[in-house]
Amino acid sequence: MATSTVGQRRPSAAGLRNVPARAREWVSRAAGAEGHERHTLLLIAKSTLAATLAWVVSYDVLDAGSPAFAPFSAVLIMHVTVYQSLVQALRYVAAVALGVAVQAASGLLGGPDLATFVLVTLIALALGRWPALGSQGPQVATAAFFAFSTYAAATTRAAKAEQLGEIVILVLIGCGIGVAVNVLVVPPMRYHSAEYGIRTLAHALCDLVSDMHPALRDGAPTDEDTRRWRRRAEQTGELVTQARSGLRTAQESIYYNPRRLLRRHRGRAGFDGYGAVLDALERTLHQTASLTRSLDQWHEDRKDHRHGPFLASYGDFLASVARISAVLGELRESALPDQARELCGLADEAQECRSRVAERAERDALPLADPTRPYGVLLVEATRLMEEFQHTCDVLQCHAER
Repeated sequence: MATSTVGQRRPSAAGLRNVPARAREWVSRAAGAEGHERHTLLLIAKSTLAATLAWVVSYDVLDAGSPAFAPFSAVLIMHVTVYQSLVQALRYVAAVALGVAVQAASGLLGGPDLATFVLVTLIALALGRWPALGSQGPQVATAAFFAFSTYAAATTRAAKAEQLGEIVILVLIGCGIGVAVNVLVVPPMRYHSAEYGIRTLAHALCDLVSDMHPALRDGAPTDEDTRRWRRRAEQTGELVTQARSGLRTAQESIYYNPRRLLRRHRGRAGFDGYGAVLDALERTLHQTASLTRSLDQWHEDRKDHRHGPFLASYGDFLASVARISAVLGELRESALPDQARELCGLADEAQECRSRVAERAERDALPLADPTRPYGVLLVEATRLMEEFQHTCDVLQCHAER
């Protein structure tokens, strides 16, 4: 029967020819600098080493009947941080032990028939919901299924007990080898994850206010402009979540990690400063979202000449915010002292711009208390933004002086 190709996209010849070039570029990035590509390549290499060692021990040394359990376990607990490898190894071993124990107990009550399988499945799935097992909870049922299969294949009661015990031993061997390789072979340090999260949020803020301040300086942002600003400001929640995940990874990467004892990593252990900066940036994005909502809900004629000077002053203030966020977008611990001094100077300039905005509102007698107009909200958010940026500068200055 002929198969229709309508609507199916086939890779072009040019696209296929570009595959080797893209692969070489990926390898070049991995070799050239520390980043996602290098981390991925290193994790693959370490997983391969751990799996190979586990296979040799289980198959060649112990002559186990199910040697694949060891390399599978070694790869499963190879995580991006030593801490996570240890935690997940303990949870995985506990899950497997529970699964095997369920089968062992059920095997004493009945043979390897359908009723026993149903009972094993029910109990294993219930135990897998135990919060202490975390993401390894489903492994209880997986281990129970493998144990049931092994139990059913064995011919004698002694062989059944031996096979079930072997599963737990192989999992312990695999987890032990996996953790050892992760600890001893280039143990992962992810302190750059904290910097990357801050840079991502700062870039998002810089891009947004850089789009806003030219239109405000012109004094007449359109409805389309304000809707676009508001939509962009409200879409930063996922970036905040990713940044916090990066910070947690950076913090976890130093736990039980022998590399932190090296001279060049001793200063990397404190992430309190980065956490404070991340908190400040998150609040700053919320405040920016608030002012974009105020502008978008402002239905008064924005082209009225009475609004022009105030909006132009506010545009100058947002331009100063863009300069601050641009520096935060390039944050690097190696350059932190110079960047902290630059940020403090930019914060002083932004504070002056904010003062001019307040003076302009007072000079023009703008209705700051009128909830239908954005002037009051814009002034309040400008003050809050400056408080956050000043706090950020102080935190980074203190961190740089350690």
